[in-house]
Amino acid sequence: MGQQEKVATSLAGTVSEEISASLAPVDAELERRYPGDPGTRQPVHTVYVPGDVFAADTIRSWGDRALAALDEHAPDAASFAAVLGLSDDLAEPVYSRVRAKLEREPVEDLRIDFEDGYGNRPDAEEDEAAARAARLVCEAYAQGTAAPYMGIRMKCMEAAVRDRGIRTLDVFLTGLMETGGLPDGLVLTLPKVTYPEQVTAMARLLEAFEKAHGLEPGRIGFEIQIETSQSILGPDGTATVARMIQAAEGRATGLHYGTFDYSACLGVSAAYQASDHPAADHAKAVMQVAAAGTGVRVSDGSTNVLPVGPTEKVHDAWRLHFGLTRRALARAYYQGWDMHPGHIPTRYAAVFAFYREGFEQAAGRLARYASHTGGDVMDEPATAKALSGYLLRGLDCGALDTAEVARLTGLTRADLEGFAAPRRGDLTASAQ
Repeated sequence: MGQQEKVATSLAGTVSEEISASLAPVDAELERRYPGDPGTRQPVHTVYVPGDVFAADTIRSWGDRALAALDEHAPDAASFAAVLGLSDDLAEPVYSRVRAKLEREPVEDLRIDFEDGYGNRPDAEEDEAAARAARLVCEAYAQGTAAPYMGIRMKCMEAAVRDRGIRTLDVFLTGLMETGGLPDGLVLTLPKVTYPEQVTAMARLLEAFEKAHGLEPGRIGFEIQIETSQSILGPDGTATVARMIQAAEGRATGLHYGTFDYSACLGVSAAYQASDHPAADHAKAVMQVAAAGTGVRVSDGSTNVLPVGPTEKVHDAWRLHFGLTRRALARAYYQGWDMHPGHIPTRYAAVFAFYREGFEQAAGRLARYASHTGGDVMDEPATAKALSGYLLRGLDCGALDTAEVARLTGLTRADLEGFAAPRRGDLTASAQ
């Protein structure tokens, strides 16, 4: 033991108290505006099905059609890996997990579409389709055949279709309440949002529905679909999307990028409308920064190149979709849209490869951080949060197994969740 140091201070105790009192409103504002990730599962994709096409067997049908595509165009691990460029060590684990996923849970998030995919129909026809959708969703949850997340995309809040969109939402939600109640996995999507006031209007609409049925305030959230240039940059030069999150008054759950509407809005010609276009990258980067820390999650868009036709064309479409999905994952867009059953095999292949190829390194780093042992990387609490979040996402989608994660990290799921959602002050502290 060395000589004990003399500790001296110069400031009166009241200085710290005064500073804390002055910053109390800021502390409260930080908690309100930036509560952090909700810690719930985020689906890896959203499947859109037109309201008149959705049926009781839609989810199983998509899984069966995806399996049939594999049987026809990549019947074994080696052939699938050759198409996608997977390494030998990933070929079998990815392929077997993709097939198992398609058999067990082919769709993670299903949106019954009453907007572009449905179009304008006679009111009586759309009323009936919305009521039917509510009944089928309730039956699916009751029978255990539902996707983890399900809901509708209504028409937008623009004047021409506003009343129709509101009525469809009312019919659907009322049907859920009368048939079995609101499912935990309920998700609603508001498309073509241009002004924050449209988001506030959606919040008021849901508030009125909750009051009408005696539901807990804030029970119903919704996603905001970003499909116009005005939703990224407003006329005053500010990031409109950031204002939209606040306009939702805590109800916003996601920001979904609409590849083709947004591209067309900027004048991008049809041949170049894609999720990796520079215009798309800019929009999603703004969305990502606006949503960071708010608990609102960002979703990438889709590709409209369908894996159909002869095997060569299917393989080309698979490579394109796989590459776009991997690109999005590397940029922390953990969700995207899938437009066809043939997209699902490459969605899961890309997701599973992403988590499995980095699994051992992430697990090792987190294990060393948790046990305070050294390594070749000095990690801090923020990195431990990212590492545990990576492992949790891998577990949620089926890329990783609980046993193998526990074996390499020595941690339980509860431990991982603790690292993934640290207290705000912990992120400013240095790793021990």
